[in-house]
Amino acid sequence: MQKLVVFSGAGMSAESGIRTFRDADGLWENYAIEDVATPEAWARQPDLVQRFYNERRKQILAAQPNRAHELIAALQDYFDVTVITQNIDDLHERAGSQDVIHLHGNIRFAKSSAPNMFEQQEQYYPIDGWELRLDRDFADDGSPLRPHVVWFGEAVPEYDHAQQIVRLADIFIVIGSTLQVYPVAGLIHHIPQHCRAFYIDPKASHTAVPSQYNLIQTTATQGMTELFTQLTASSSNI
Repeated sequence: MQKLVVFSGAGMSAESGIRTFRDADGLWENYAIEDVATPEAWARQPDLVQRFYNERRKQILAAQPNRAHELIAALQDYFDVTVITQNIDDLHERAGSQDVIHLHGNIRFAKSSAPNMFEQQEQYYPIDGWELRLDRDFADDGSPLRPHVVWFGEAVPEYDHAQQIVRLADIFIVIGSTLQVYPVAGLIHHIPQHCRAFYIDPKASHTAVPSQYNLIQTTATQGMTELFTQLTASSSNI
């Protein structure tokens, strides 16, 4: 069975109603990124950061997977599929995808806010519902729980794992990513020479990806509908 790898970005979840800061001139739900998405922000105002992610979690819980999420999950009937996502929502999992790597964390989980936790084996705590509270929710080490989200300026723990998966791809699909966030955007350069590669985005261009990629200049749902038909029609001949 061929290895198919999907690399999804914010445009993937936008069609489920989840906004991204890049759509609002550097603001995310009217917050500056440096005020809510950095370790310094947590050190200054943990209550503000916690409240911000509680609202994001509430929004994500109310959202539903879109058709693109569903079609990616359906590809598991034809290929060995791994999803690598920049998104912190769990819409891929709710659509039925079984193997999902979250490069920037998963907002449905929490972790210790103790310093230098990355140097240890991190433990992740499922969040029941949408609210995480500083006065109630603590890690086993006694520290308040923070969202399991990779903030700007932090390392990306899953990057090496994702890179290894990309190097095994027979088919690689980039969908809904502006490819502006590094180091994760660099994954597009690690596909093997034989790999069939596709870039689905309304602004898809070879200025963002090598010529090896086939451009599909549409939304995530439109592009995946088109590509699903193409890939599944040819899978019986692979």
